[in-house]
Amino acid sequence: MLRALAVDDERPSLEELLYLLNADPRVGSAEGAGDATEALRRINRALESGPGGPEAIDVVFLDINMPGLDGLDLARLLTGFANPPLVVFVTAHEDFAVQAFDLKAVDYVLKPVRKERLAEAVRRAFELRDSAPRIPVSEPDPDHIPVELGGVTRFVAVDDITHVEAQGDYARLHTDKGSHLVRIPLSTLEERWRSRGFVRIHRRHLVALRHIGELRLDAGTVSVMVGSEELQVSRRHTRELRDLLMRRP
Repeated sequence: MLRALAVDDERPSLEELLYLLNADPRVGSAEGAGDATEALRRINRALESGPGGPEAIDVVFLDINMPGLDGLDLARLLTGFANPPLVVFVTAHEDFAVQAFDLKAVDYVLKPVRKERLAEAVRRAFELRDSAPRIPVSEPDPDHIPVELGGVTRFVAVDDITHVEAQGDYARLHTDKGSHLVRIPLSTLEERWRSRGFVRIHRRHLVALRHIGELRLDAGTVSVMVGSEELQVSRRHTRELRDLLMRRP
């Protein structure tokens, strides 16, 4: 059955949409998000989980008029993913239909949402999901991470990454040759690369132990030198970092 995510900043509209989706026998699960940023976090987890994973999402029912990142903005972001979920727009505005279908939307449902009209959108998503070619999903390369550079995907060696900086729901990978922005939360990279010698030193920074040149203590403030850059170490991470550096070969 379909796994759905409904996105709407108006709570009554979101609850009504979730009620109708959960009542449809073709929908196995329906979750809600109150804005596009929250939805993007959830979709990132779904994409990391893979098409058959426990966090997977098949279709997003998306409002357009939302504060901050709106529905069209989110849909444009999704077109940059390799295997994005299907998108159905659910909105009170008729004016954006052309833009919506340019973004490969499955359907465009106007509010107030009628049960029969939403059921038609669910049917279209259900049939498209089942008719899509099954692309084998290969295991990610543990030694490299893909980054987008001018529309070209390149692969950065994990061993070349000196540190990682959190930037909202994204992370910036720093190497000696430059930096790259990826759509992966810092917490995900921390878990994924812990066994490769990366350690959290601050809520904003993850550092490769092998690239730490100095540990500095100045008036109670602890920092590390990574190449020519000095990064602050938070108090909660200081003890663990010192222990790890002492045990480092």
